[in-house]
Amino acid sequence: MTPLCALADIPDNSARGYLIDGASIFVVRRDSQLYAYRNACPHLGVELNWVADQFLDRDGTLIQCATHGALFAIESGNCLAGPCFGKTLEAVPVQIRDGLVLITPPPPR
Repeated sequence: MTPLCALADIPDNSARGYLIDGASIFVVRRDSQLYAYRNACPHLGVELNWVADQFLDRDGTLIQCATHGALFAIESGNCLAGPCFGKTLEAVPVQIRDGLVLITPPPPR
């Protein structure tokens, strides 16, 4: 696994985007758990955010695609509403070790 950042760099109930080994990913920290996904909407393949690190809806309870408003469950990446309903974000393996966030980077697209 590859070190991504310090756990403290991702406050609870927020998300951060990263470019690692040519792959765009983002990590959501919710209730001290981490969830990482490739930053690509399953509908059009576009990045989910227009503004840096803005991956969550207004309530901070769902991941939202800025292009067409699709909503995804943070814990599973499942699309709950929008044109990609029933599809899923591509998960990226993530873990915490010694205060560091470690991931297995997906291959670039």
